[in-house]
Amino acid sequence: MIYTVTLNPSIDYIVEVEDLRLGDLNRMKRDLKLPGGKGINVSRVLNQLGVQNKAMGFLGGFTGRYIEDWLHEESISSDFVFVSDDTRINIKLKHGEETEINGVGPVIHDPEANALLQKLAALNAEDVVILSGSVSPSLGADFYDKLISVCKQSGAEFVIDTTGAALQKALAYQPLLVKPNHHELAELFGVTIDTREEIITYGRKLLDAGAKNVLVSMAGEGALFITEQGVYHANAPSGKVKNSVGAGDSMIAGFVGTLSLTGDLLEAFRAGVASGSATAFSDDLADREFIEQLRPLIQISEV
Repeated sequence: MIYTVTLNPSIDYIVEVEDLRLGDLNRMKRDLKLPGGKGINVSRVLNQLGVQNKAMGFLGGFTGRYIEDWLHEESISSDFVFVSDDTRINIKLKHGEETEINGVGPVIHDPEANALLQKLAALNAEDVVILSGSVSPSLGADFYDKLISVCKQSGAEFVIDTTGAALQKALAYQPLLVKPNHHELAELFGVTIDTREEIITYGRKLLDAGAKNVLVSMAGEGALFITEQGVYHANAPSGKVKNSVGAGDSMIAGFVGTLSLTGDLLEAFRAGVASGSATAFSDDLADREFIEQLRPLIQISEV
């Protein structure tokens, strides 16, 4: 089973305003409410790919029920811990360019945090856990460490998609995959990266630190896949970018889902790039038909 863990989900409330006037009454041109959170995005794309998975994490209040109901409508299995505070709402305000206003998220109390750890204690060595996104401040900076410890004790593989110190600490536990974009990779090492060769150099440092596979997205320049076996480049298919939210999550879903079905790392890489691109070219997350349409357009070459 593939499990996704979203510690601080949200409803993403997308609001489009044609001419924003601060301090005045504005009317929406259109609006859209979507379940948000990186792990939830991964679950939704895995579901499109026909890969069984279970979404976990924390939900609360009427906003949490909205997300749970949405996942149920999409036939996605879930096993969230329900908490006393409401799940947050993130506002994506579109008025030419996009402005984001993100909620803080609920306070997670110790019994609620422990309940999630107990749920994950039933993992086994055949499972993969995808840990994605931000941590609610009330959980403390070391909560990812606790989740990873549970994974390692059970023998389950884990993927981590976060940044900064949390990612650095996780590398020693040999994650199956890490997926920084080229900006996040530069920030992680406190450097400026200008060339593909520099991306490869610092990507290999992630391997040296413990990661089993490294996938670096480069927007219109495609992506690099760095493993002990070699370094590979995939092109980005052409298309109009509509949506940056969830493209990285879709890439992880395509990679992990295809790897679980085929065991083929390069086909997993191809599917990851196709899935990420399909979401970037869509209003919401990618659907299976669009992913399959883009998959043959992804050309992989050894660097």
